[in-house]
Amino acid sequence: MAGIVIQVLQENTVTQASSLAIFDLDNTLLGGDSDHAWGEFLIERGLVDATEHRQQNDAFYAAYCDGSLDIHAYLEFALRPLAGKTPTDIKPLQREFMQQMIEPMRLPLADTLLQMHRARGDHLLIITATNELITRPIASWLGVADLLACEAEIINGRYTGKPHGIPCFQQGKVQRLQAWLADKPFMLEQATFYSDSHNDLPLLEAVAEPVAVDADETLQALAKSRGWRMLSLREPKETLD
Repeated sequence: MAGIVIQVLQENTVTQASSLAIFDLDNTLLGGDSDHAWGEFLIERGLVDATEHRQQNDAFYAAYCDGSLDIHAYLEFALRPLAGKTPTDIKPLQREFMQQMIEPMRLPLADTLLQMHRARGDHLLIITATNELITRPIASWLGVADLLACEAEIINGRYTGKPHGIPCFQQGKVQRLQAWLADKPFMLEQATFYSDSHNDLPLLEAVAEPVAVDADETLQALAKSRGWRMLSLREPKETLD
């Protein structure tokens, strides 16, 4: 069965070599949402008020899923617990979070897909709305060197608890990617992008090869209507033709 799924992956990747392969992270390369999981991790560690933080974390996640998320308000909420801490302070938390919450989300077929693009000589990039403090270790763990993510502000060596720069979300993903491409030998019009979410529609529409991966209902309907490639990195029985 695994061989059949790998064959489906091969058939659902681009038919001609693409110089840039772009991947969303949460619920695409991972079997879960690392951003929401970070909130639960902070609760379990007793670093935030459990009731208040869970209510807000769940509400923001629901807004993300239905396309109504205020990314600025969310980043203020998500980064607030880091205020006053240094990058060194949070390294133990990052390591524990990776072991406890992220390693169980690993998808073998996601590893297969990444390796297929590496074997073709493609340049790999992860682009995500989840902040870089969470996602930089994940990208390294997946063997992907380049990452575009929401950034946390640092002043005098300490996190302020506020975001910095353009949020890497919806149209902001396109803006951040275009800025990143300015000194790179790649073209957006020749890239492939894998995502599960309708929030990524602006970038999916901007690339040569949009691929819906375990797509939400909205994106699944759009992908079908537009003839976009669709696949699953979950269980073989869920693989989309």
